[in-house]
Amino acid sequence: MSLRGVVRRAAGALVHRVWEAVRAAGTVSPASPAGYRFRRLGEGACLSFPIGAVFGEAWIEIGDHTLVGERVSISAGMGPGVDLGPDSIVRIGRSCSIGRGSHIVGHQSIDIGDDVFTGPYVYITDQNHVYDDPETPIGRQWPRNNPVVIGSGSWLGTGAIILPGTRIGRQCVVAGGAVVRGTFPDHSVIAGIPAKVVRRYVPGEGWLPPHLGGTGVNGAGAGPAEPSEPVGTT
Repeated sequence: MSLRGVVRRAAGALVHRVWEAVRAAGTVSPASPAGYRFRRLGEGACLSFPIGAVFGEAWIEIGDHTLVGERVSISAGMGPGVDLGPDSIVRIGRSCSIGRGSHIVGHQSIDIGDDVFTGPYVYITDQNHVYDDPETPIGRQWPRNNPVVIGSGSWLGTGAIILPGTRIGRQCVVAGGAVVRGTFPDHSVIAGIPAKVVRRYVPGEGWLPPHLGGTGVNGAGAGPAEPSEPVGTT
């Protein structure tokens, strides 16, 4: 190997070692100064470095052994320094894994159960813009909040969007790229734009599509938004 090759190899190894040290130092854990700002950051939980936009930590709870991936943004409220009242707004349960580049944007209530896993770039919000006044720019109209619940044991695929008012049951699968709004029962496979139940677990029969009786109580979830309802995400 040439001298230039040896130097490049040594420099590359040094860069990787330094980067690993930076990542370890920048990780937010219960023992780090940044961890103290959260309402609760459970034992063994961590936010990987580089972190995304995180603010309103006093209204955010993250359970034990939950891993938040790189560049994940978690926010409570419109911006830093706002008093949001006595209760937490964003609650993530224990042993969850939030994929890199995801956004969890809470204004009223987002409740994510235990053992919930997401792929990268998932978007979860409890607030939508409205368009009630046709003359006022939509971005200047006061948004509307609606709580979100994601049941324990669920999996959210890459790029899924969870809109305000959504209630996903336990042990559900949300397909990648789905746009989800409405109420969905336990043990559902949810897919599409707008998302609907495409399979449902029936004890003794397995996972069945709707035409074979797999819809169950609560139907297939939400249909498309009505014209008078808020659309879009903040």
